[in-house]
Amino acid sequence: MARVAGARRRPAPPVPADEPSAAPTPAPSQEPGDGAAAVPEHPQPVGPPTADDLLVVGRIGKPQGIKGEVTVEVRTDDPEERFAEGVRLLTDPVERGPLLVETVRSQNGRLMVGFAGVADRNDAELLRGTLLQVDARTLAPPEDEDEFHDHVLRGMTAVLVGGAPLGVVVDVLHLPHGDVLVVRRDDNGNEVLVPFVKAMVPEVDVATRSLVVDPPEGLLDLTDSPPEEIETEPAAGEPEAAG
Repeated sequence: MARVAGARRRPAPPVPADEPSAAPTPAPSQEPGDGAAAVPEHPQPVGPPTADDLLVVGRIGKPQGIKGEVTVEVRTDDPEERFAEGVRLLTDPVERGPLLVETVRSQNGRLMVGFAGVADRNDAELLRGTLLQVDARTLAPPEDEDEFHDHVLRGMTAVLVGGAPLGVVVDVLHLPHGDVLVVRRDDNGNEVLVPFVKAMVPEVDVATRSLVVDPPEGLLDLTDSPPEEIETEPAAGEPEAAG
């Protein structure tokens, strides 16, 4: 499951106590009128979203009660904002939406949502299994400089320290031990897993859509097979949508 909050780049290991470190330079204060540039508003997207723009934030489960309320399997780090009253959600299948959140509450640790126009249990049953999505282009950039929305990292060009080409970021995995970038190598099409930590990804440049990888010895040899050689089995139920 790819989270809307995105991937957080973990810091490098702390400097040992016997090694001096440079004291941080205080940032100059910027009071109104002292030359500070105004922060631009988050731009609104132009045109309909593509598949890569859509992030899954939940999945509709079974109806709850007789008034059209449904349970929602949450797939976002920020359910309070994504399922707030008045929020408009896109859907997969697309013909089931968009859906407007009318009511929201928690019951025994589960999220219960009522959507506008879903009046009874029969209407709610027709929505079972629907994936709820947001257009990633409408999300403001994270405030943390080491946090990035998944869709921003996907498609970035990955180069090695010194500028040698490595490949392209094709996915972001959220694993229990941390976030991992999946980089498809340019030279052989294999995919290498790069832990998203500053020690291995020291630079991320959103403007140029590129990042620098500084892999430890042997990491680039731990690759999957090229895409045409991977054997896959059909998954039961609907596939997990990448966010």
